[in-house]
Amino acid sequence: MKENEREVLNAAVMAGRILLESGAEIFRVEDTMGRMIKKYGIESSSSVVFSNALFITSGNEKEKYFAKVMHIPISASRLDKVAAINQLSREIEANGYPISEVKEKLYEIQNMPQKPEIFRILASGIGSGCFCYLFAGNLADCLAAFLAGCILYAYIIFISNRYLSKMVANITGSALVTLLALLLYHFFVGDHLNQMVIGSIIPLLPGVSFTNSIREFAEGDYISGSVRLLDALLVIFSIAIGVGLVFSIYNRLTGGGML
Repeated sequence: MKENEREVLNAAVMAGRILLESGAEIFRVEDTMGRMIKKYGIESSSSVVFSNALFITSGNEKEKYFAKVMHIPISASRLDKVAAINQLSREIEANGYPISEVKEKLYEIQNMPQKPEIFRILASGIGSGCFCYLFAGNLADCLAAFLAGCILYAYIIFISNRYLSKMVANITGSALVTLLALLLYHFFVGDHLNQMVIGSIIPLLPGVSFTNSIREFAEGDYISGSVRLLDALLVIFSIAIGVGLVFSIYNRLTGGGML
């Protein structure tokens, strides 16, 4: 006996929404939804997925008609949720969970907490310090980048994510780390300002969005790839504004170059 078709389709839409919200690629969303729907015996379903929208329909002479459209804003990546949904879809294929249990698992994934704030702040600092080293910074530069990276992510968590738009958050965040790098440099914490600034801004760079845009182009999803690429370029442009603004003010105040 077939599961309730409407419940199956709603569960598939929920899985697709979680994936899109978490930064998954379009082909992954379509594949996951398709696996779930076919497992429960629905043959007439068709879905169209964009980077910020999801459309799904079903219905023929044997199956009830169903249609759903959902707008999904572009947000920060949550690869832990993407991995969890992928694992769930494979388990559905292998074990055939009842749809009520699938929905419970989807709600659990949707409400998955992020890592503790202190871990994310430390991870940002360690990443900044390591990238500073990769760009030929010495240990003092890495220490400065670590401190700036930690402060930056604390700013992101407690201020920019709560009160600022994405573009303003990136401008102010990049300006903040540039100012911190300048202050540390002038207090002799670090020897190479360029490497300190480059390492410090790494947590702001849209690496996942840019990589996913290239993958979308490779899969032939040109609209979604263009949207993700534009989003990544806007973030990069915002970072450049913040860094350039602080350097320009510094040059005017000091009357010369900083390096």
